[in-house]
Amino acid sequence: MTEPGERRVRDEEARAWAALVATARRTVSDGLVVGTSGNVSVRVGDTVLVTPSGVPYDRLTPDDVTGVGLDGRQVLGSLVPTSELPMHLAVYRATDARAVVHTHAVHATAVSTLLHELPPIHYMAAALGGPVRVAPYAPYGTEELARNVLSALHGRSGCLLQNHGTLTHGATLDQAYDRTAQLEWMCRLWLTASSVPGRSPSLLSERQLAEVGERLRGYGQKG
Repeated sequence: MTEPGERRVRDEEARAWAALVATARRTVSDGLVVGTSGNVSVRVGDTVLVTPSGVPYDRLTPDDVTGVGLDGRQVLGSLVPTSELPMHLAVYRATDARAVVHTHAVHATAVSTLLHELPPIHYMAAALGGPVRVAPYAPYGTEELARNVLSALHGRSGCLLQNHGTLTHGATLDQAYDRTAQLEWMCRLWLTASSVPGRSPSLLSERQLAEVGERLRGYGQKG
């Protein structure tokens, strides 16, 4: 069992915790999770702030900061970190992610039970690195699931977890969350188009996705 962290919360960590709690609450209000399912984390230096296990997000306060080192040792707070901590830490160790969002979004979870990869039904798949893979099922909170997720994430910033949900990462909490919302929308789009009797949705080619990927590099405001 992890010993509670004893050091004081730094200002940057306090600001990051407030943003994390706001993002976690947004997953509930936007219907991406139910109750305390799903989890959110953000990296500040070598500390990973993460939602605690089994605590409703609307009850979290500034005093509930929960943080661990990259080795999993608790360094902040007394609440037990999410049971999915191994998965979050695996992503931080293997990628340049600064934030991770995990949800049980309905349409994405439905797709995870039907396919091994979400087909490129929309060009925004390029924003996640290409067609989104499904990580094979493993019990939640296990190292096996963490390994499966890392394999599915290779070259991608998001994946589906078979019979479980979604995981996306990004340079910021906003980016990680936006990728989660986009993934759920694409899964809903695929389910809708695939449900038309006698018809199959048209899909984008690898070349078309690569072209979009290049265009997205210059997308948005500069500076």
